[in-house]
Amino acid sequence: MKALLVCSSGGHFAGMMRLKKFWERNQRTWVTFRNPSTESSLVGEKVWWAFSPTNRNLVNLVRNFFLAIYVLVNEKPDLVITTGAGVAVPFLFLAHLLGAQAIFVESITRVYSLSLSARLVSSFAEIYVQWPELQQNYPKTIYVGASNS
Repeated sequence: MKALLVCSSGGHFAGMMRLKKFWERNQRTWVTFRNPSTESSLVGEKVWWAFSPTNRNLVNLVRNFFLAIYVLVNEKPDLVITTGAGVAVPFLFLAHLLGAQAIFVESITRVYSLSLSARLVSSFAEIYVQWPELQQNYPKTIYVGASNS
């Protein structure tokens, strides 16, 4: 399987790294923000650097939308998986339109309500949650529990 791993830096990147048992066995490409931590962690990986910041930044949303078109057309992933946040929205939307599986893994910090990014993609992406309370509040989500790895 060819996977596109999309996440912002910081905690979302750390969350994606905790999913390594899943993605390490697949052909993969990354989309994240460039900073010293992501650069050093992704040595040897194929990476597209997204535009930051994304919070309430319409210009970068548009720039990341066009980046998503370019990356998805060129990479042709079977699956786009994200741990958030805003950078993921255009990638999941376009992945869905292009027939790739779109998966959003909600942050472990979200116990009762979905993040804005997850709510924005919930009509076309699978949303995985790590708390049963969150799944009860959003029955269309998929409860997978918390990852200890």
